[in-house]
Amino acid sequence: MTKDEIVRKLTSRKFWLCTAAFLGSVAASVAGLATDNQAVVAIGTVCGVASAAIYAAAEQAVDAARLKVGGEHDGD
Repeated sequence: MTKDEIVRKLTSRKFWLCTAAFLGSVAASVAGLATDNQAVVAIGTVCGVASAAIYAAAEQAVDAARLKVGGEHDGD
């Protein structure tokens, strides 16, 4: 992976949205732990995993669309 590819991925809106969702999920889990609310901890954990899964699905959809029009796969 080249430096340009890394920079492109780090400037992706999908990446930053996923990062924000994950950090919000971590914050919810920590808040649940601080207040001893196990339901909030569980919701935060599930949302953290879901944000990563949604990001992976979005990247796969972009790669599939790129291949369909004759582009190259990112290779990661």
